[in-house]
Amino acid sequence: MRILKKIRKLLTFFIIAFLLGNLGLYIYCLITPKIQITRNQSYYLYDDNDNLVFNNYSWLALDDISNYLIDATLSTEDRHFYYHIGFDYFRIGKAIIKNLTSKSLSEGASTITQQYARNLYLNYDKTWKRKIDEAILAFELETHYTKNEILEGYLNTINYGGVYGIENASRYYFNKSASELTLAEAAMLAGIPQSPANNSPLINLRKAKERQKIVLQLMVNNKKITTKQMNDAFKESLTYVGESNTSITSGKLYFKDAVLNELKEIPSIPDSILTTGGIKIYTTLNNGAQSELENSVNSKKMGELEVAAILMNPDNGEIMALVGGSNYNQSQFNRAINAKRQVGSTMKPFLYYAALENGFTSASSFISEKTTFSFSNNKTYTPKNYNDKYANGPLSMGAAIAYSDNIYAVKTHLFLGEKKLVSIANRLGINGELEAVPSLALGTEEISLFDMVTSYAAFANMGNKVNGHFIKKIEDSNGKVLYEYKDEKVNILNESLVYILNEMLTYTHDTDFIDYNYPTLISLLPKMTNKYAVKSGTTNTDMWIIGYNKNAVLGVWTGYDDNREFTSLDTSHHKDIWIETMEGYLKDKKNEWYEVPNNIVGVLVNPLTGEIADTNTKRSKMFYFVKGTEPHSDYSYNLDSVFKEDQNDMDDANKNMQKNDEENNEIESNLENNNNDNS
Repeated sequence: MRILKKIRKLLTFFIIAFLLGNLGLYIYCLITPKIQITRNQSYYLYDDNDNLVFNNYSWLALDDISNYLIDATLSTEDRHFYYHIGFDYFRIGKAIIKNLTSKSLSEGASTITQQYARNLYLNYDKTWKRKIDEAILAFELETHYTKNEILEGYLNTINYGGVYGIENASRYYFNKSASELTLAEAAMLAGIPQSPANNSPLINLRKAKERQKIVLQLMVNNKKITTKQMNDAFKESLTYVGESNTSITSGKLYFKDAVLNELKEIPSIPDSILTTGGIKIYTTLNNGAQSELENSVNSKKMGELEVAAILMNPDNGEIMALVGGSNYNQSQFNRAINAKRQVGSTMKPFLYYAALENGFTSASSFISEKTTFSFSNNKTYTPKNYNDKYANGPLSMGAAIAYSDNIYAVKTHLFLGEKKLVSIANRLGINGELEAVPSLALGTEEISLFDMVTSYAAFANMGNKVNGHFIKKIEDSNGKVLYEYKDEKVNILNESLVYILNEMLTYTHDTDFIDYNYPTLISLLPKMTNKYAVKSGTTNTDMWIIGYNKNAVLGVWTGYDDNREFTSLDTSHHKDIWIETMEGYLKDKKNEWYEVPNNIVGVLVNPLTGEIADTNTKRSKMFYFVKGTEPHSDYSYNLDSVFKEDQNDMDDANKNMQKNDEENNEIESNLENNNNDNS
């Protein structure tokens, strides 16, 4: 009896505490300011011709939404929605027990109100703090708004596989208003929010149908439809419109995310700007360029291979087109902006500009052969060329670029000193901490595509640093200009040296360099109608190509999200996307190249060795030089002898350092012995 009394007292205590807690929370929510869920929380994105390309959602009143969709959503997400106060205690209790048993936070019990609170104000981290914050916000919503207002807001903002709001989703998937949805269509859409990346019929039709069946069965269980209606709806064949009948393409959704991300970084624009309603964002999007890029990407059968691409106007830094992945519905991670990957040989133009700035010329040569570089502490480094092909003789800088010779690159890097490459990369806008090591010349550092393309723009515009950007202007709903981008060009490179580098980057697809090896991009030559400076880069897990002329700079990356290595079927997609997009974008534009600076001269040389051409030279090529640095018949431009002297000096220095270390160790040992004796 005593035990029963104690249990009754304990239960009474918990019930009173529970009621007082809820009463206290209600009073707190009642006296705090009303949180805003205004339906005017919208924005409009325009392209570079001021045409509307995207608005975040089209708001529908609850009465204008199909009852099938409302019933399907309530049956699936929160069947007690109209009876709880923001959170379902019974479901929460079940979830807590299951999570404690499994020692995880995998089981959720979120009500529609909680989900709406999360969509408005919180992230999706599975932490207890976020869940508590979510519950409090849900209680506030329930305190200040009716159930119908909350449900209306939820349906107009929820994620339906990368498309937000039921009206946008209905038109995206079925090309009809949400008021016209059939039972089968409504059940299909209601199943998506549980896992937007997996339940979309455009991503995985099998999973989507399985989820549709669950939704229909729950509607039967809740007496919203009959079993016959369920069976008929499940058998109904649905036609999905997707991107084919809408301007909302996968690439534009990635572009939209990049715009909103930039919006947050503009100091003069407050974080609350989107809550004011009707904000107009004029972007740099070029619809023609975006279509060319997306059409090329979509024409490739890439399987799980991912892609990212950025097309920029090098004159002002405007991003004209972007692809952040192969399928936005499947993954919203923007690889063009946020991913950092090993850049491979696309790092070499930075190195060779630094070399030109420090006394090298396009004809400067090193011996290209299998080489092991030795350093202090008995460390060695043995880079290899692709397919193990070497000139086994002197190779000019121009030829080294054509073949992407790794031995030449590492020798140049060590000759200059490893910090030179770090310095020039920082100057061009690569702001991450780069490690000054021998392999940096071969692109072992991880850098974003956005940063690489922005840096290459300085080569494309003859030496000026520009800021890559997506937003040109922002206006409020009344047309008042809140922000306007100001062009901030800064000259950071020598125009004459940039011209020489740009010419050398055309050698990657030049038939004059077909010899013991082939130029790395010679396969693109038949498709080219314009002159391009272009460089590719390859690692075991990443494939890059970045190229440009006066009108555009385009970078394309392909790789796997899990960093797996490539197969032979993966090795050409990035190149095909690059050439198809560039040629498509430039097809109606004048074929332009850079004017030769006044202090630049051209000299015929042997393209492989860089030696001045004479009557005995089998093949000659026009190389470009700053006046006074051009080669002549009695001068050798082979730098290996100087490089070996430097290496010998380094070896001597390392030996001296080792000797000093040994002497210091001996002194320290003697001191230690003396201290022991004194003790």
